[in-house]
Amino acid sequence: MEQIVATMEEWTAARLEHLTAEKAFTRQRDELSRQRRALPWVEVAAEYAFDTPTGQVSLAELFGPHHQLLVYHFMMGPGWVEGCPSCSFWADNFDGVDVHLAHRDTALVAVSRAPIDEIESYKARMGWTFRWVSSAQSRFNFDMGVSFDPGDETAAYNFGTQTNYGEESPGMSAFYRKDDGRIFLTYQTFSRGLDMINGAYHMLDLTARGRDEGDLEWPMAWLHRHDAYPDGDAAR
Repeated sequence: MEQIVATMEEWTAARLEHLTAEKAFTRQRDELSRQRRALPWVEVAAEYAFDTPTGQVSLAELFGPHHQLLVYHFMMGPGWVEGCPSCSFWADNFDGVDVHLAHRDTALVAVSRAPIDEIESYKARMGWTFRWVSSAQSRFNFDMGVSFDPGDETAAYNFGTQTNYGEESPGMSAFYRKDDGRIFLTYQTFSRGLDMINGAYHMLDLTARGRDEGDLEWPMAWLHRHDAYPDGDAAR
């Protein structure tokens, strides 16, 4: 990697120029977020059941006492020995954030189609504490556009903008529950839209080499589950 080496004065001048662009991007992001909040909502009329370690709950019960619910659609289908490595990378960002979200009237839960015992086994292996439930008993994942019936050649991912490459795909859905109990889908994001919830990637974006994925066979070819890197603790 070749880069210009400068004096501190030259570096500061270049950094201030880039800071102007960063501030413009921040304002653009704020405006995009405002537009996101202004999107129309769609009422969720279907009844969905989710399996938890303590029994079955409804979509409304996933909210707990909160008005808002974020659902991470974790790729782990029935019979999978382990969850998707990319989703596992994202999930490493979830532990501990729930208490902060709760103080902004928001709950967080991961949902997969794998049976709850398979979810619990993998969750224990990875050492996670965030809530993770099974939608195996309902069409929730299919209705949310992240699971697809085998052989369905008409299925498409990311609002029809991408080809569906398998039976499971990742995503995040946001819901709002009104005081009268009605539930609304307010937002969904898929594919690269999920970058915003991966803190590790944003940290790498601050470094000189960035994500350093340009020469790989595919962008995340380097990735392993956090307990499965070949060099173990040596990379720390």
